[in-house]
Amino acid sequence: MRIAVTGATGRLGSRVAQRLATAGVDLRLLVRDPARAPRLPGAAVARASYADGAAARAALAGTPVVFMVSAAETPDRVDQHRTFVDAAVAAGVEHVVYVSFLGAGPDATFTLARDHWATEAHIRASGLAFTFLRDSLYADFLPQMVGPDGVLRGPAGQGRVAVVAQDDIADLAAAVLRDPARHAGATHDVTGPEALTLDEVADVMSRATGRPVSYHAETVDEAYRSRAAYGAPAWQVDAWVSTYTAIAAGELAAVSDAVPRITGHPATPLAEVLARAPAG
Repeated sequence: MRIAVTGATGRLGSRVAQRLATAGVDLRLLVRDPARAPRLPGAAVARASYADGAAARAALAGTPVVFMVSAAETPDRVDQHRTFVDAAVAAGVEHVVYVSFLGAGPDATFTLARDHWATEAHIRASGLAFTFLRDSLYADFLPQMVGPDGVLRGPAGQGRVAVVAQDDIADLAAAVLRDPARHAGATHDVTGPEALTLDEVADVMSRATGRPVSYHAETVDEAYRSRAAYGAPAWQVDAWVSTYTAIAAGELAAVSDAVPRITGHPATPLAEVLARAPAG
């Protein structure tokens, strides 16, 4: 069975592609720039983007299962996703495994989780078999959320978040893709092993990295003011701030058993994720 992997040059897609290649799967890697595609045994490379329906349709021909990583964050991301899903239907794809977000819904506090819900809705309406992987916040990205002064700032209050390792998501996705019929119609919440406050996150980061990290619970107004200097568009700042307000609202506090249940190994604690990260 051939499997198409989108986002194969990215952090998650490349991990999934590597695992499938190691397992001897017949792969087709869909990338915007073939020169950047990983060189993997048994993998063909096709140029395609979510916004180019014709190219996506050609790239997906003869491929029954697709791993769909969400497109880069842009105001038209949902439109790009719809174009790609429609191309998948036209190409004869049978099953889409889509990387969504925990708590995806039309009224989710995290603004981009609403995009994921809209994409899920389009996939459901397309008639394709589907599996949704609703990932929590990536544990791997937490160091990037800390300022140069060692402060993690945001209006998360004392809410909790069960951050998840990208390696765990990749292990789970590869298992699902190798047996998609077993997971048809399923929505898997994919989280780490425990829900932490950002004070606890800062403490774990301090001990794991040797760099003092603290958490400052901003107000929402403070959060918008502190991010104004970046000059980002309003929709992007809304997404940044609502990452934290979703934590404050309790929408990222769930701890699921999907990682151990599907992969056969326990979910990775934050301290271990940080210990594995390259220095610098």
